[in-house]
Amino acid sequence: MDRYPGTRGLAFREALLWERSRKGRIGLSLPEQDVPRSELDAGLVGDGPDLPELSEVDVVRHYTRLSTWNCGVDTGTYPLGSCTMKYNPKINDRVAGLPGFANLHPMMPVECIQGALSLMYALERDLLEITGMHAASLQPSAGAQGELAGMLMIHAYHAHRGRQRRKIIMPATAHGTNPASAALCGYSPVPVQLSQDGIMTPEAIREVMDEDTAGIMITNPNTLGIFESHIAEIAKIIHEKGGLVYGDGANLNALMGYADVEKMGIDVLHVNVHKTLSTPHGGGGPGAGPVVVRDVLEPFLPVPRVVKDGDRYTLSSDAPLSIGRLHSFFGNFAVLVRALAYTRTLGKHLKDVTEMAVLNANYVKAGLKGVYNLPFPQPSLHECIFNDAIQRKQGVTTLDVAKRLIDFGYHPPTVYFPLVVDGALMIEPTETESKADLDGFVEALRAIAGEAAANPAMVTDTPKNTAVARPDEVLAARHLILRGETPQ
Repeated sequence: MDRYPGTRGLAFREALLWERSRKGRIGLSLPEQDVPRSELDAGLVGDGPDLPELSEVDVVRHYTRLSTWNCGVDTGTYPLGSCTMKYNPKINDRVAGLPGFANLHPMMPVECIQGALSLMYALERDLLEITGMHAASLQPSAGAQGELAGMLMIHAYHAHRGRQRRKIIMPATAHGTNPASAALCGYSPVPVQLSQDGIMTPEAIREVMDEDTAGIMITNPNTLGIFESHIAEIAKIIHEKGGLVYGDGANLNALMGYADVEKMGIDVLHVNVHKTLSTPHGGGGPGAGPVVVRDVLEPFLPVPRVVKDGDRYTLSSDAPLSIGRLHSFFGNFAVLVRALAYTRTLGKHLKDVTEMAVLNANYVKAGLKGVYNLPFPQPSLHECIFNDAIQRKQGVTTLDVAKRLIDFGYHPPTVYFPLVVDGALMIEPTETESKADLDGFVEALRAIAGEAAANPAMVTDTPKNTAVARPDEVLAARHLILRGETPQ
């Protein structure tokens, strides 16, 4: 490859807004007040918040420059594993932006939101068809809240049976928020070690499952990108002892159209529709984390639920055993609109998404095998995980490789996760990357490995093409500066 995407280009120095502020600057013009000043305004003057004073030009240039620094799926190859930053078809944005959806107020009467309720009902049906489950709720507004909803339902199930339990089985390959969701429901996590193949074994589950254990939280494929091949037998062990199986659906991108979640023995699964069904997310949102359940947990689903009565739709809260509301209304409704646009656009071709995601990940895996250490060499699904065992002997770490990738014009993949792999480099290209783009990414990583072997300083002293090279991230986390100072 003659030239990598990275380049020095034209980079403006961007000062803080407080540094640009000058007393008296203003970016808007309002008509004179024709009503008396209200006492409610008192907090905005004098000792009020220290807001920068800027002109319209200052504000426009600030945000325009920041937008040119963004790196995302619309600007280049985005190998950020664990978050599934897949390309978002623009037709989904067009549909979500239709006035009938975008301008809809959540407190409108049910009679006036039949289109929105119909859409939500249809999305529930699609999720049930994709997973093979019995009932669904779109209430959770994020993956972590979907986890919490699942655990709350398991907690309510045991309470309804008259005997609450204290523990939950937590594999080493569970997603990072799983232990927190369990702890919020009063459960103590019980760790389970993995086999040499990176998966759980029935024998390990039998050792820890007892009548005081509420169930298990399983991510499948797990965070190593490996399918839990014993999941049906493990679920049977859990069920025989009266427990339930929670499934983390963040990696559904690797199973869609090929796996029946209910047949795996899962009782409740949350679906990150903002991952699997488009709406790439960043900076904490937006998202949506619907839950799908087997019939045993349907009475505990959060309310309100969308109910179809003839050709009309309504919202029903008539569920005495429900865990209740998770929040007001239905969260990020536009994400649900995009998800339905995605499922209805692709239809039966959703299987193609799975095939390409798995193929792309394994293509990258084959291209880098032997260049970077592969802790689990067996076939994986939607992502592949390397580490820095080879480069560390040359004084180069995973962080160095990630920083050097920026100079080559690629956003780094996830690093140091999952925690079960020391120095992990997790790559998840998703289905939308072409062979040519994957070839460029693989070649860049191979070139960095070559630099590490020949001259480690070429990798450790990077990035060089950015406005800021290596900020002290630990210092920034421990000493936050949340308020600027306005020069006078």
